[in-house]
Amino acid sequence: MSMPARLGRYAVRRRIGAGGFATVWLAYDEHLDSPVAVKVLADNWAGDGHVRRRFLEEGRYLRKVESPHVVPVYDAGELDDGRPYLVMAYADQGTLADRLEVDGLAPEQALEVVRQVGAGLEALHQRDILHRDVKPANVLFRTVRSGEVRAMVGDLGLGKALDVSSRLTMIAGTPSFVAPEQARGEGLDARADQYSLASLAHLLLAGRPPYAHGSLAAAAAPAPPPRLSTPERPFSEQVEAVVLRGLAPDREDRWPDVATFVAALGAAFDGTTPAGAPPSLPRDPHLTQPGAAPSARPPSGELPAPGSPPRRRGRRALAAGAGLVALVVGAGAGYAVEQHTDAEVTLTDARGELSVTVPDAWRRAVGRDGWLPPTGLGSEGGAGSEAGAGSEAGAGGEVRYAALSVGTRRDWNRPRSRAQGVFLGVLPGTRLPSKVPGHPECQQAQPPIDDQGDLGSSMTVVYSACPGGVTVERVVQVAQNLLLWVQIRSADRATANEVLDSVDTSGI
Repeated sequence: MSMPARLGRYAVRRRIGAGGFATVWLAYDEHLDSPVAVKVLADNWAGDGHVRRRFLEEGRYLRKVESPHVVPVYDAGELDDGRPYLVMAYADQGTLADRLEVDGLAPEQALEVVRQVGAGLEALHQRDILHRDVKPANVLFRTVRSGEVRAMVGDLGLGKALDVSSRLTMIAGTPSFVAPEQARGEGLDARADQYSLASLAHLLLAGRPPYAHGSLAAAAAPAPPPRLSTPERPFSEQVEAVVLRGLAPDREDRWPDVATFVAALGAAFDGTTPAGAPPSLPRDPHLTQPGAAPSARPPSGELPAPGSPPRRRGRRALAAGAGLVALVVGAGAGYAVEQHTDAEVTLTDARGELSVTVPDAWRRAVGRDGWLPPTGLGSEGGAGSEAGAGSEAGAGGEVRYAALSVGTRRDWNRPRSRAQGVFLGVLPGTRLPSKVPGHPECQQAQPPIDDQGDLGSSMTVVYSACPGGVTVERVVQVAQNLLLWVQIRSADRATANEVLDSVDTSGI
């Protein structure tokens, strides 16, 4: 979905992110002079009644709860094409996942986050609502009037009323944080959210999640939970016992509810945190900024081009880098700029079929004249030989496909290079491959993520501890017989995510 000028009465500034079922936009409420987040159902799910009901249920659940630690919903509406949208508070300080990518949290700050998330979950439970997907990406931070950074629970896309959850058989959730009984599709109660909160506490305190399950099947029968303490991060036996009880595979062995778990964890920490240490999170002015209020609308009715948010300062390199199969994108070709700011530039390929927004420093080497996909790439998807959308016959009769390469150096894609860049390439294929190119020069690879986004179904793998930062490989089914291959190499995960979210196609 390209950036709209308005969503209902809200002036759109930029896209915050996109998931399998929705896209979230940063917008401006001109009536109340305030930034808001507008969540819009993805167009490919607009005709699915079940998904539509789940989307609207999230808004209804959130409206039922009055808690400073649950994301508030201000408004709801429907676009001209019939898709519903929800208007929510804008989390100007990003998510817990963002925080963990930078420097992590001190123990006293971790405890405070667990307290606030626990308060949000308890408020949901008091309204008979189960969250079912507590994880770092669903903990949002917002600056309140006092300047304090407050944690809020958000994204109730999997949320269910407790009386429904007790009879629920649909299996869903995030494997590394989901309770075993939820992974098995059993009836649920509030102790499922307590398990997920204990997993989150383990991650914040130990610096690692208790499990790294690659699937819900693995989460359904976990091994005994690992110890919290390590030589580098020791904790008292009291703290250890509280967290391990919260992670008990049998819910009958856990704490009776979230409030009891949080209180026990706080009591176990009494006297063990540094004296005078501030438990609150510092406000980071370089996170996601809303920008100035829109100026008067020009006669065309279109909004002025929004200013780009400043880049994050001093992110710790989370690992990245990696090699791409040798590109045959035309070297030295020019580039087309669709939108240019001091921080970012949006580039397209020669045919105008592919576009991506990158840091301005990346456009030192641009190739955009198309490519010949390597033999075998996409063959698992049943690639045919005939040309279609995104392809054209070259001088020698071979079929060339749309492609775009942008990087800080021409050889940014070499395995040991520390340069940064992005490659987009269309290739034939009728289904997603089972694996993407590997990167042996990287020390870690996350399990593949299957998703459904604006461009189509996709598979994504993130590699870390590479020579120059992080590497992201994504393959998207953009048409019945075409795939889009995306590779990004970036010094940090946040920039890679922004570039990945900006990828778009036209006419494919």
